[in-house]
Amino acid sequence: MLDIALIRRDPDRVRQALIRRGHGASPVGELLRLDEEYRSALTAVERAKAEKNRLSASIAQASDRAAAAMELRPKIAELSQTIAALEEQARALSPIDERSPLRAILSSLPNMLDESVPGGSDESANVEMRRWGEPRRFDFTPKPHWELGESLGILDFGRAAKLSGSRFSVLTGAGARLARALATYFLDRAAARGYVEVAPPLLVSRETMWSTGQLSKFSDAMFRDTEADLFMIPTSEVPLTALRSNEILDFAELPRKYVAATPCFRKEAGAAGKDTRGLMRQHQFDKVELVWLSAPEASFDALETLTQQAESLLAELELPYRVVELCGGDTGFNAAKTYDIEVWIPSSESYREISSCSNCTDFQARRAQIRFRRDAGSKPELVHTLNGSGLAVGRTLIALMENNQRPDGSIAIPQALQPYAGFTQLTS
Repeated sequence: MLDIALIRRDPDRVRQALIRRGHGASPVGELLRLDEEYRSALTAVERAKAEKNRLSASIAQASDRAAAAMELRPKIAELSQTIAALEEQARALSPIDERSPLRAILSSLPNMLDESVPGGSDESANVEMRRWGEPRRFDFTPKPHWELGESLGILDFGRAAKLSGSRFSVLTGAGARLARALATYFLDRAAARGYVEVAPPLLVSRETMWSTGQLSKFSDAMFRDTEADLFMIPTSEVPLTALRSNEILDFAELPRKYVAATPCFRKEAGAAGKDTRGLMRQHQFDKVELVWLSAPEASFDALETLTQQAESLLAELELPYRVVELCGGDTGFNAAKTYDIEVWIPSSESYREISSCSNCTDFQARRAQIRFRRDAGSKPELVHTLNGSGLAVGRTLIALMENNQRPDGSIAIPQALQPYAGFTQLTS
């Protein structure tokens, strides 16, 4: 959530940030109008309370208290009713009240983009930063991963559809082992870099979802238990970021780094008719997520480190990739700046996203109230939160299978992964 003090102080800057993201009509004017009503209601409450206190004091100071009380107590009672009505009006407008129209608008505003984010309205304006490795040139006709997986007996989409419908898969035998090996490999690499592994709940509360910015724009994409009002996590970014909500950390704790390997659940599966086959877009998928809680002055350096750590996993697995900086129109709701890491997928003859690394500055921390103190006597400050996939297991499996396939349909396992998988190749 944006700081309402920033919007009051510099509304034009916020309007320009919305324009950079490709937003049309700006709600800033309406937000400021409601904020003025809210602050006017608070002022009216204070004035009424002051008048009530003055009248009460007049009774106490009067030479004839009985007469003064008879005259003034009806006015005091009337003021008490007025104060209650004004307080209810202020509560209804308060940015912390869930029903408040002011909070609704404030919650709908995306994060401020960092000044370094390139302009542009969609992915065509994203800027390639660097590449690693060269896409393989095959001397035979390569197969897509769904054909490879089914012929090897490690992927079963037909039985998955029988169990759950479309956009689900069953990994069996060596396929299941390979997916588990990838997750373990990613977790071990994170542990070596100082991340604390967490096994979080897969169902979280509405407040947890809201506090990490997931409900403002994406509620329709979530699987939900309506009776308990719990949401299945779309990414473990949600519980990892909210883990320290409503806490004040010591400065010495920062940066705090968390990692989790979890299933993720999303109804949204991309554009109609796109990626309908295979593992690319599924309602349930496994992902290893990296989350940082950082001091504000260090967060953009932390973003560079986080991105380099995520991309190094692909280099270790010998998979060609590129890093792309997202333009304003393609940057996500919570993020101030984002790098996408895209791995080469032979079946689509293109680079496809496998990790999105973002600095959310204090946007999520303001909602979740994650703060820190620089020393014992200092005022609490909001941390900056960062997140990135390290990595998406299913998409890594796609890239591994398609890039390492042989003419006979077998698949070579990268050397770095062999100790985790327990085999050097996949064969039928």
